[in-house]
Amino acid sequence: MLHSIKKMISGEVIELKQLKKIVSKINALEDSFTNKTDIELQTYTTNFREQLNNGATPEEIMLEAFAVVREASKRVLGMRHYDAQLMGGAVLTQSQIAQMQTGEGKTLVATLPAYVMALHGKGTHIITANEYLASRDFEQMKPLFEFLGLTVGLNISGLENDEKQAAYNCDITYGTGTEFGFDYLRDHMVQSEDQLVQRPLFYALIDEVDSILIDEARTPLIIAGKSNASLNLFPIMQLVISSFKDEEDYNYYPETKQIVLLDNGADRLEEAFGIDNVYDREHREFMHIAMQTLRAKVVMRKDVDYIVKDDKIMIVDPYTGRIMEGRTFSDGLHQAIEAKEKVSIKEENNTQASIMIQHYFRLYKHVSGMTGSAVPSRDEFWETYNLRVTEIPTNKPNKRVDMETLVYLTYEDKIKKIVEETQKFHEIGRPVLIGTTSIEQSEKLSSYLNDLEIEHSVLNAKTVEDEADLISQAGQMNKIMLATNMAGRGTDINLGEGVAELGGLHIIGTELHSSARIDMQLRGRGGRQGDPGSSQFIISLEDELFHYYDEEQFAKYKNKLKTDDSGLIISSNPTKFVYNVQSVIEGMHFSSRSHMLKLDDINNDQQRVMYNYREKALKVENMQMLIIDAMHERLNHLIDELAESNVNDVHESSILNEIMDEIKIISMLTSYEDDLFTSLDAENKGQLKEALEAVYEKAFELVNMTSSDSEDWRNIQSYYTETLDRLWIGHLDNLHHLREGISIRGYGQEDPYRLYSFDALHLFQEMLHTFFRDVIRYNLQVNGVKEEQ
Repeated sequence: MLHSIKKMISGEVIELKQLKKIVSKINALEDSFTNKTDIELQTYTTNFREQLNNGATPEEIMLEAFAVVREASKRVLGMRHYDAQLMGGAVLTQSQIAQMQTGEGKTLVATLPAYVMALHGKGTHIITANEYLASRDFEQMKPLFEFLGLTVGLNISGLENDEKQAAYNCDITYGTGTEFGFDYLRDHMVQSEDQLVQRPLFYALIDEVDSILIDEARTPLIIAGKSNASLNLFPIMQLVISSFKDEEDYNYYPETKQIVLLDNGADRLEEAFGIDNVYDREHREFMHIAMQTLRAKVVMRKDVDYIVKDDKIMIVDPYTGRIMEGRTFSDGLHQAIEAKEKVSIKEENNTQASIMIQHYFRLYKHVSGMTGSAVPSRDEFWETYNLRVTEIPTNKPNKRVDMETLVYLTYEDKIKKIVEETQKFHEIGRPVLIGTTSIEQSEKLSSYLNDLEIEHSVLNAKTVEDEADLISQAGQMNKIMLATNMAGRGTDINLGEGVAELGGLHIIGTELHSSARIDMQLRGRGGRQGDPGSSQFIISLEDELFHYYDEEQFAKYKNKLKTDDSGLIISSNPTKFVYNVQSVIEGMHFSSRSHMLKLDDINNDQQRVMYNYREKALKVENMQMLIIDAMHERLNHLIDELAESNVNDVHESSILNEIMDEIKIISMLTSYEDDLFTSLDAENKGQLKEALEAVYEKAFELVNMTSSDSEDWRNIQSYYTETLDRLWIGHLDNLHHLREGISIRGYGQEDPYRLYSFDALHLFQEMLHTFFRDVIRYNLQVNGVKEEQ
């Protein structure tokens, strides 16, 4: 009863009633559309476009549009949309999130809103979790969209520029979130407008929306270039730090993954490298490499955070278990891990462009998404993205049995039970999918099964090439599969002949993940589309989840628990305790994402300003106007600085000297004949202001006299964008160092976000005025030389 009241208060019951009415109206149209010819059906696309162009909303054409897509799908694909799929499509068309269980046919659901939104002609992007799924969905659904008169493209990594432009110019484009995000960054690094690939971002439909908008939200998309940092120090530092010990040379706090170097550790570094004081300013880079090497030793784990393959360190996504292709750890950490694992150390990269996934998708005018596990993050979706979550009922009743979680005291006791359960189901022929949280755990459990000569398959980032084939076999009779989280998304597991009669696929979860949504995804691999199935989590208090929980509270709980002979905890209330721990850890991650979002909101606002300058330079027909704008900005800034300066203040007297220099340089570049600066008094603010305005007046005349179609303007345009890029890269580095100190500054009883905002704005303004100064001087120099000639 209470649950029903809560659903009514949240609006969920009302929402479902509305969705059912929509479905009833679409179903009522079905017979009339069945009788139409292909040409009559295809004519609707033109009619719908006209209606939208005349001011109709997507919701106003949705009923007929969905009926058209369903009828076309029956003819082209031999697939008819279920009522539940129509409900999901309606939610997505209204820019919301639809929670739909595994096996409900989300690929087909996406065709409904994609068709409606593509009719605007502004580009619909269908985002998938990986390129395999993007290619698969593109191939499957392309015939349907083309039958309806729409163009369909596939945007994957490795395409040439013209191929990407063609893909983005299609009505509907399939691809991954990271590739779309990287294209956005690359578009803001090009040197001419014809190199741009993306159109203004209009509509994104995101499959596995929680994975992309929440799990990947803390991972920024970064385009990097080579830096000049010395690589020779990393292997030497690794030799020294490899022998460091916890609580002797450093303290490690696993709940926050923070490391503090102790005096003994500092002394050892000084002795090894012949340094008097490692904390001196001149040794800042040295200490940075030392701490990253220590972090690589203590925090970063092989086959959990990364794998070693083909003489390379490859990052493992903690939420999907997949390799993060093309990604590297930043700020020297990657090189430190390379030294630790004794592989070739590659040049460190400097950030040239960066954007958080959260901010990239906020750039779209409309966003919607699908997943089987959105409800646990309902609040975060609303707070961060203004997206509502609606739970869609399954097409067929869910027959999966979710058994009570078993909690063991030790890892060994847990493993014994997992093996025992696996053997029990294997003996009767039922397939078993065993989910693990890391490659390390999957390989460890695999060795136990091998010792008992139990035949099984392993699916993790090291065997990703065989993923589709392995998943397709997971539901066959007698099959046992060990898999990381990558088995939890994307591909349906179909039951083999006779398996349903035995009870279907059985899922065993070996650890609780730090997010309940990932556990939901694992359970969802069984019992698809009304199939029978079962699931159970078998965990221990030695699992990694509990490493991040408060030590004192954890110790109190362990002191009062009781176990049976097998090590199973029978009191006090183990399931309540472990799910409370999971909830606490989820809250920590949410706080971390919120923290990063607050900081990155500031960076993102600055990036938009910078990209706006850049976009104007690429598209403007008259470059003179941008230079004149820069001159106005520079002049007004200097006049404001002059008005606020105090000649008796050491710092502010340097501002007066800067203005003196500006007058001299602009005077020289414009061949200003009046020798006014020889008699200038640096302490006479009124005189300085008059001189500054006089030389800039001459500069304005010079710029206005120059022909706007001059070849020189193309050179100035290139210099304009290249200078902006160079200064922005340096600014990103400054912001990175500023962020590193934010938590320390918070101890001073001041709001660290306000302090960061103030300092970041100051740095940005300095960067912009350096930019204005440089492009003005370059322009005057080019045009001055031309005048002389």
